[in-house]
Amino acid sequence: MDGTLEAGRPIFESLSPAMIVAFYVIATAAIVVFAYGFWRRIAKYLIGRPGGRSGQLGSRTVSVVQTMLAHSTLRKRDSLVGVAHAMMFYGFIALFIGTIIITLDQDLLKPLSPELRFWKGDFYKIFSLVLDVLGFGLVAGLVFMAVRRWITRPPQLDYSRLDRSEDEYSRVGYRRDDQIFLWGLILLAATGFLIEAIRIAIAWHPFEVWSVVGWHLAKVLAASGLSSEIAAKLHPFGWWFHAVLALTFIAYLPYSKAVHMLLGWAGLFLRDPLAGRRLPAIPDGADQMGYAGLSDFSRKELLDLDACTKCGRCHASCPAVAGGWPLSPRDVILELRENAEVALGGGSLFHETATKAVSGPIADIGITSQTLWSCTTCLACVEICPVGVEHIPLIVQMRRHLVEKGDMDRNLQGTLEKLARYGNSFGAPEQDRGNWTEGLGFEVKDARKTAVDFLWFVGDFASYDPIIRQTTRRAARIFDAAGLDFGILYDGERNSGNDVRRVGEEGLFQFLAEHNSSVLSEATFKTIVTADPHSYNTLKFEYPELGGSIRHYTEVISDLIKDGGLPIKKRLDGRVTYHDPCYLSRYATLTEPPREILTALGFTLVEMERNRANNFCCGAGGGRIWMSDSGSAERPSEQRIKEALEIDGIGHFAVACPKCFSMYREAVTATGNEARLQVKDIIEFVEEAVL
Repeated sequence: MDGTLEAGRPIFESLSPAMIVAFYVIATAAIVVFAYGFWRRIAKYLIGRPGGRSGQLGSRTVSVVQTMLAHSTLRKRDSLVGVAHAMMFYGFIALFIGTIIITLDQDLLKPLSPELRFWKGDFYKIFSLVLDVLGFGLVAGLVFMAVRRWITRPPQLDYSRLDRSEDEYSRVGYRRDDQIFLWGLILLAATGFLIEAIRIAIAWHPFEVWSVVGWHLAKVLAASGLSSEIAAKLHPFGWWFHAVLALTFIAYLPYSKAVHMLLGWAGLFLRDPLAGRRLPAIPDGADQMGYAGLSDFSRKELLDLDACTKCGRCHASCPAVAGGWPLSPRDVILELRENAEVALGGGSLFHETATKAVSGPIADIGITSQTLWSCTTCLACVEICPVGVEHIPLIVQMRRHLVEKGDMDRNLQGTLEKLARYGNSFGAPEQDRGNWTEGLGFEVKDARKTAVDFLWFVGDFASYDPIIRQTTRRAARIFDAAGLDFGILYDGERNSGNDVRRVGEEGLFQFLAEHNSSVLSEATFKTIVTADPHSYNTLKFEYPELGGSIRHYTEVISDLIKDGGLPIKKRLDGRVTYHDPCYLSRYATLTEPPREILTALGFTLVEMERNRANNFCCGAGGGRIWMSDSGSAERPSEQRIKEALEIDGIGHFAVACPKCFSMYREAVTATGNEARLQVKDIIEFVEEAVL
């Protein structure tokens, strides 16, 4: 060992000039294959129609960098996977940067002047330490992922489909791609350390101790009988094996699952923060409604298909999957990807085509109408996706084409006809919308005629459903007791159109929105308040500027209790659990006011396992409440009630949405738990405590 030797090493140690030339030839070929595969994917995306986000490049760049560095989307509700992936990410990035540094030093600075080279001395030592530590993290993260995928086997990694058997639709290619990608990276990283250890064992230079993993591995090999002479003979063979493996991985990357390493950041960069909350309108002059084929997809949507990593998070969180409907958000994206590969190209080596073709209502797409109608538009898939795939807008665009063709559930069609004729989903006369105000003992102002502070947008269920209408009357009495200056639109109000739009009936949505916007523009108010989270979403995100803020009633009640405007006369006790409505928790990200109310009233609030943005949908959204068919498994609402009953001593199931109220009352009856659990809107508890 030479202690005076400057830290550093030659790049092509033990290689002849001919071998060095061969390396550069193979490297060039790998880069050409990579570039061709990547260009094929770009060419496929360019076939899509222009569209997506533009502008705000700086803020979007900052956002995507922060997301990737913090791994915030990957750590969401699965911290172990997030940490393991972060170890892989930072390890891979470090090795990639290390390769760039060596290339710069060897191929650019060395030919110019040996004095310019910097990959030596203290820099070399720090370089070796950092790459060994992060490279070890890469191996550890990969091993964790391998154990998870093939030993613990969480259900979201099961590629089997609800609607087709393995004989009808093979996923062998995806499984093979997973194996090649994961084992290939493990082998690449492990052989890198092995070659480093063999190189160190040749001469045992003291500065190599900075290569902490390689040094200790060399010690182990030496103790096992590896001499310097044997190490010198093995090194060229090991070096070539590792080099060819690395170059093969580069060439393979754009044709496989590994492409998400290039596309994941692009999906996050281009994602719409209001995806699902605000749906795009039909362009003026369009000759069709929605998407009739792959050629209608935007470039961002085609990119999303390839960015999907098959992680299964959307699949595991989807109420349609849990309810046994023929829909999985993951499978929708994968089937669209497969058909796009066939119809438009793109370069995947592992795409799967159905063994037995299944026809669908959309040209070039084998997705059935039953699959598309199974979606509850709960936004769970969009909210949990780590790479920014936007499932809901895509599904709604395809639903629009189904609506145009008349391919829909008969009950749904009847409801849409009622909405078009009467402005409500019950088919009740428009003049009856305000009948719930009769007998209150005070007058509810007509906000079209009198200026008010709070304009109450009541909604269909709260206006017409005979049971939920009692909840509406309770809210009115509480508003009056608190001295709120409020009024309603009476027969001027129509359905907000939130679920109409998500069904895919865009023309009817525009009709309802134009009517409501016209009536609202003639009213004078400061704040719109509503008890319906579905109306809240559309009024907030999809209507033109309304001239005031929009609040859910729980926000108003919570503030009144805090400010003393609604004194609590009777403290309530007992254990209660609260169900977050999808359109309040995920769409509006509003989760705390309902909880603040329940605890202020005196209850002991006990959370179900799935809560806040991780709630479980009742199954009513996206027009599902108007459809007659059910899935093959237990309804999501019944599953949720059973989840609540797993909590000891729970007697109350609190909700803050008329549709949730209706769905869970039915679920309690269907499961035979009327005596054990009472479903109540939070406003009912407030009435008991303050009036």
